[in-house]
Amino acid sequence: MCRHLAYLGPPVTLRSLLYDPPHSLVRQSWAPRDMRGGGTVNADGFGVGWYPGTGGDDGRGGAPVRYRRAGPIWSDPTLPELAAVTTSGAVLAAVRSGTVGMPVQESAAAPFAEGRWLFSHNGVVRGWPDSVVGPAGDLPVRDLLTLDAPTDSALLWALVRHRLRAGASPTGAVVATVREVAAAAPGSRLNLLLTDGVSVVASVWGHALSVRADDGTALLASEPVDDAPGWREVPDRRWVRAGPDGVHVGELD
Repeated sequence: MCRHLAYLGPPVTLRSLLYDPPHSLVRQSWAPRDMRGGGTVNADGFGVGWYPGTGGDDGRGGAPVRYRRAGPIWSDPTLPELAAVTTSGAVLAAVRSGTVGMPVQESAAAPFAEGRWLFSHNGVVRGWPDSVVGPAGDLPVRDLLTLDAPTDSALLWALVRHRLRAGASPTGAVVATVREVAAAAPGSRLNLLLTDGVSVVASVWGHALSVRADDGTALLASEPVDDAPGWREVPDRRWVRAGPDGVHVGELD
């Protein structure tokens, strides 16, 4: 599978999210606690996206910046120094375990991006690609020709993005995409993360997600990054929205 997280709150260093916690995302890349559905490590690429605060001083304004690579996050020589000096109030990061048959390349690593949006997928689409020919057929041909990579995650991003472009709310775009793909490809694992730097929407479908929220801070992660109190696991088949108005949970089916 993969591991991912999203953070909203006061500006913090990337290092405090990716490296410092005892069960940080970097540690999850080689020692994950929950890899249901296959895989043992997340070594097929990684990425981190953050909002530099061009629209204000809270790290949530403007378009996001991304740093992605095709190799394991633990082997990257540049990220530790970059993470130590980069701060943001909105971050989305992921480490990848590529599904057999899908390419290992930088463009296949989350977060995917367009405009103010960042997106990640933790899971797998069963029966790929035949199972999702129907949903893919509803996309504009140009979107299919310009997928970030020939992977299930890139297609999921294209489906979510298409709905956002058509005016759907972030929650609506994620929920509709999960429902459509789950119906077309039973047994899929569809944990999605979507953020615009102000709020985060997540889905829990077939895999784990935990949330910790307090004092204007929200952290959503495939696995808790520490043993601090306040973590709660989101039940399966739920959506989660975190933002200035707090954390809200609803049913996906």
